[in-house]
Amino acid sequence: MTSISKRKRLRSGLAAGAFGLLIIGLGGWWFAVALSVIVHLALLEFFRMAQFVGIRPATKTTLVACHLLIITTQLGANGNLSSELTSAVLPLSGAAICGWLLLQPKTGSMADVAVSIFGLFYLGFLPSHWLKLRSINNEGLTPSLDLPTDYWANFLSPGMTITLVACLIIVASDIGSYFIGQKFGRRPLSPISPGKTIEGAIGGFICAITMGAFTALFLGFPLGLLFGSLLGALVALFALVGDLTESMMKRNAGLKDSGDALPGHGGVLDRIDSYLFTPAVVYYTVNLIVPLFSG
Repeated sequence: MTSISKRKRLRSGLAAGAFGLLIIGLGGWWFAVALSVIVHLALLEFFRMAQFVGIRPATKTTLVACHLLIITTQLGANGNLSSELTSAVLPLSGAAICGWLLLQPKTGSMADVAVSIFGLFYLGFLPSHWLKLRSINNEGLTPSLDLPTDYWANFLSPGMTITLVACLIIVASDIGSYFIGQKFGRRPLSPISPGKTIEGAIGGFICAITMGAFTALFLGFPLGLLFGSLLGALVALFALVGDLTESMMKRNAGLKDSGDALPGHGGVLDRIDSYLFTPAVVYYTVNLIVPLFSG
């Protein structure tokens, strides 16, 4: 990578990080709208890859379904929509996508249906968990977060804190895998992504576990270092799964990048692949395990 490419990558990365911090801080509908835009762009890239291998997904129907899923998730998080109605969007959207493909002049194939439904899951259902994470208001999930004023208590809510923790662990995993892989990487991790090494993956896990343990102590999670290490390991694992999943799709489509929206990083999907499976892992791990061991 040339010095110019590295500078472009650094600038794009810093801009993406700053934008992420801004929308997480704003929360609410600002966060939901920003997530919806990101999902829209990433889904277009995903379907473009599918079209390269001759698949004809239900692009417009799936886009509408993903936006509907994000909107209803945010409404449910605000208490403006029942959990039953929110849960109904995913299966009903899947049925609508299948119906749309059946009504086309050239009936959709099994591959068309599979890619469309996977797009709904991959870039609709999974990212919607970021909204669920951000809307957590159970102070028992962050017992040591004792802020000095009401202003800070309202601003740095449990949901915002846990969302930031999830992002910090992903960033730690990415940085660890990149730099340790660059320095010590010798053995390829997978033929799907030749640039990744076993040493880099181990470095990513170590950094993610360290960050998870530190944040667990800071927030007072039960089981302390043990829970934080578990959370860090799970996030690193599913961030890697997300990365390799996107690499597999790009390899199948014969593409180097999913797009060219971000200089030095490729497409939007290239930038967010580690952030797709992870929010659901953090949301369910925190909500299911922390209450079991809370005093």
